[in-house]
Amino acid sequence: MKRLIRILIGIILLPVLYLVIVILFGTITDFKPAETEVISKLDDEFSISDTVVYSALIYNIGYCGLGANMDFFYDGGTKVRDTEDNTRQNLYKITEWLRQNDTIDFMLLQEVDVKSRRSYGINQVESFNLSFADYFPFYATNYRAKFVPVPFTKPMGKVESGLLTLSKHLPLSSTRYSFPGNYSWPKSTFMLDRCFLENRYKLENGKELLIINTHNSAYDDGTLRSQQKAYLKKYLEAEAEKGNYIIVGGDWNECPPEFVPDFDNHLFDTLELYYIDKDYMPQGWNWSYDKTEPTNRRVIIPYEKGKCAVTLIDFYLSSPNIEVFQTKTIPTGFENSDHQPVLIQFRLKE
Repeated sequence: MKRLIRILIGIILLPVLYLVIVILFGTITDFKPAETEVISKLDDEFSISDTVVYSALIYNIGYCGLGANMDFFYDGGTKVRDTEDNTRQNLYKITEWLRQNDTIDFMLLQEVDVKSRRSYGINQVESFNLSFADYFPFYATNYRAKFVPVPFTKPMGKVESGLLTLSKHLPLSSTRYSFPGNYSWPKSTFMLDRCFLENRYKLENGKELLIINTHNSAYDDGTLRSQQKAYLKKYLEAEAEKGNYIIVGGDWNECPPEFVPDFDNHLFDTLELYYIDKDYMPQGWNWSYDKTEPTNRRVIIPYEKGKCAVTLIDFYLSSPNIEVFQTKTIPTGFENSDHQPVLIQFRLKE
């Protein structure tokens, strides 16, 4: 009888011990980035033209593991990762699509993995760097955890991921800015450390062009997103006062102000629906998006048009001294990612 009791106690205590070890390990190895980190800085000041039309692309590639066949446990599904073959196929197809558009000046990618378990140890940053040798690459980590213990039966394990900006032009500097706020301990040790990546280019007119790659928080009650937007706004207004030109592009995890979808035969995602406030930025700042195409799907079931809920959370914000000519979301059918890429063309006003 006593032996049975000891066995039962052991069975009860084992999960507790596992949890304690996981939390302790996560706390000790917790990624704590500085508020700012200079990725690259030039001694010589190269300048780029202030009169040509530039192009940019934003694309959250979903670590090449959230193609059309996938559901995802954070969205209410059950899976953590796709098969290795599908993951590699997604990376290959995304790379080939980008190659077909390799005249774009600035490619802003999110959720690019570096040797993560969920993407089978593939160094996706290195893969893109090798595939786009005529671009200058800049990478900023926003997720680094030695072991993510969820879901319990199929833990995500080691994750490293971040923002990758591929640029046709050489910037004066590239800097990672940490967003303020995070989840409370111990959850914070297993979650993303959000940031934005700033590339700063000297212009022939003496001013600077700032290309900003951002990926704001998801799966929170809006508190973290509000803190991040307040921090970003203060930064943007300070740069605009200098007369600089600014493009912010990425995955905001919110809809743009007063967004009304004009999707054809799509189911609009109203679950945990957040909008950026219409008065967030001063008058003259512009939000650019293509209201006829969704940019993101909820990964609760494999994708099927009309049955899978979709939304628009990938878009651009530009300063008043920038003129946007065209914004176009490319309909990929979410084949290789849970996001669709968004292209933009713009020029700098005199």
